[in-house]
Amino acid sequence: MATTLAFVGCAHIHTPGFIKAIQKRGDDVKIKSVWDHDAERAKKRADELKAQVVTKPEDIFGDGEVAGVIICSETNLHEKLVPPAAAAKKHVYAEKPLGIGAKDAYAMADAIDKAGVKFQTGYFQRGMPPHQFIKQSIDAGHFGKITRARASNCHGGALGGWFDTEWRWMADPRQSGVGGFGDLGTHGLDLLMWWLGDVTNCTAALDNGTARYPDCDELGEALFRFKSGAIGTLAASWDDVANPVTVEINGTEGVAAIVNGKVYFQSRHVKGSDIKQPLTELPPSKVAGFEAFLDAMTGKDAELVKPREAAARSAVMEAMYQSAKQQQAMVKPL
Repeated sequence: MATTLAFVGCAHIHTPGFIKAIQKRGDDVKIKSVWDHDAERAKKRADELKAQVVTKPEDIFGDGEVAGVIICSETNLHEKLVPPAAAAKKHVYAEKPLGIGAKDAYAMADAIDKAGVKFQTGYFQRGMPPHQFIKQSIDAGHFGKITRARASNCHGGALGGWFDTEWRWMADPRQSGVGGFGDLGTHGLDLLMWWLGDVTNCTAALDNGTARYPDCDELGEALFRFKSGAIGTLAASWDDVANPVTVEINGTEGVAAIVNGKVYFQSRHVKGSDIKQPLTELPPSKVAGFEAFLDAMTGKDAELVKPREAAARSAVMEAMYQSAKQQQAMVKPL
């Protein structure tokens, strides 16, 4: 019997991909209803899903047939949608980032935990084999004491005008909370915090690059410290033509880098490891992100992101943006 879900908001750029993922699954998932504050957008997505359009989200939250909701609204609407969905005992997929900042994100996490419903957000990169390898190597102690870690997540979205029309809200921080750095950087930040734990302090520099989207940043770099003492750096951008080096991990007993999707690794604990040669064997991929939510909804085992994990990413990202705005310790020429 199919699990019945509903879309609550269809604004996010990942919505079409999610619809395709649902359509590929056959008969185990059914979308009954679609709501969006933009009636035309709601009808477009409902037609693709052969679902009904409802006029308010409460029509979905009060529907006993709906087991879970997929919230792909603008980020500034999450706080109005996630808590009532959880209170209605609907399992929740909320697209990343969970919140605009710490206050709304932690409030949503508390509401989800209190309701005891399943939760997932869009950190699909956890499931990729190179990232699984890094996680396993860290957990095994192969890096010794980790001193530095870096993640870079960049594409050419601004160069290609991806956010010019239908997805324009994503370049409006009043609705998205962030620009290009936060949009893509949240993935790299999730990986680093998944691997290394909590962040205690941070600073960042942001720029609007091409200025195609003058109201928001298009790129940035952040520097931060983990509770463990390790130093982290994060790059994210909508202005890059390529992103060849995505991860670097440095420790007292090991080192790793992911270059063009290939993992280079060396550790005192792993005989024969050689940083000059890419690994030929990696762990299998794991279902993550939206697909993991669908698996969880259909009774399959799935590793999901904890609500307070998602909130912590929003909190750190907010602190990075605040630091960038403050522009402290300005360098003065002699």
